[in-house]
Amino acid sequence: MTKLIKPERIPIGKLDGINEKSIQEIIADDPSIIGLGDLVLKDKERIQPRAGRLDLLMQDPDSNRRYEIEIQLGKTDESHIIRTIEYWDIEKKRYPQYDHCAVIIAEDITSRFLNVISLFNGFIPLIAIQMNAYRIGNDVGLVFTKVLDEMPLGLVEEDEEIQEVTDRDYWLKKGTQATVKMADEILGLINSFKEGYELKYNKFYIGLAKNGQPNNFAIFRPKKSYMRLELKLPKSDEVDQIIEENELDEMGYDNRWGNYRIRLNKGEITKKNEVIKAILEKAEKNFNE
Repeated sequence: MTKLIKPERIPIGKLDGINEKSIQEIIADDPSIIGLGDLVLKDKERIQPRAGRLDLLMQDPDSNRRYEIEIQLGKTDESHIIRTIEYWDIEKKRYPQYDHCAVIIAEDITSRFLNVISLFNGFIPLIAIQMNAYRIGNDVGLVFTKVLDEMPLGLVEEDEEIQEVTDRDYWLKKGTQATVKMADEILGLINSFKEGYELKYNKFYIGLAKNGQPNNFAIFRPKKSYMRLELKLPKSDEVDQIIEENELDEMGYDNRWGNYRIRLNKGEITKKNEVIKAILEKAEKNFNE
């Protein structure tokens, strides 16, 4: 029978030879341990103009998302928050082509600290990760736990937009008859497993509505030569595999909005209707349950 033991939590600062620099090296060698995916290291001790050095700069290889990461042992403080946000802002301005997210990794994240940084969340993409050390026998393991995730952004609804007539004709001008019709085809697939949905024509996208209320687990952006289908689903190996095996053209996962983005060409919905329907069902279930 497997024996369960209770590991002893110990202050990281009391471990011989362990400091912020060594923690930085551990994360740089294996970025996956902090729980943000299979990131790649872009830089460490990155010099910031008139603002010190950024501990770690990571990037998601499957998207244009970058993470500005700061590490602190012991208790967090206000200067640590300010420094992290400052580095995030500098990198964002220097490299606006990327989607940037600030990450604070600290040993002791207090409730007061969480209250302070939660004020920024929603305006600044910000993640807080607590790190703990546990002794098991003669060995010590580091555990990283996300205690504050960035606030997902909602879609802008029509009543929040500058008023402009947005109907089917509006989208026929932005796209074409063929690409707008692709939204109709997707709607047909949706109503085949969950009845009652209709298209809702917004200024920046064609959404979905049910019983008169927005229900945007999927949205559509008709272009001149194709339509982009965006699905509200957390990124997973299962969905990635479905997309890859069925040769769907994924345009990069949008971490900030939590969307899979799939390019659909003329005739593709008919050819791949079963797999598209299966992913739509996953998105609808994830969004509404």
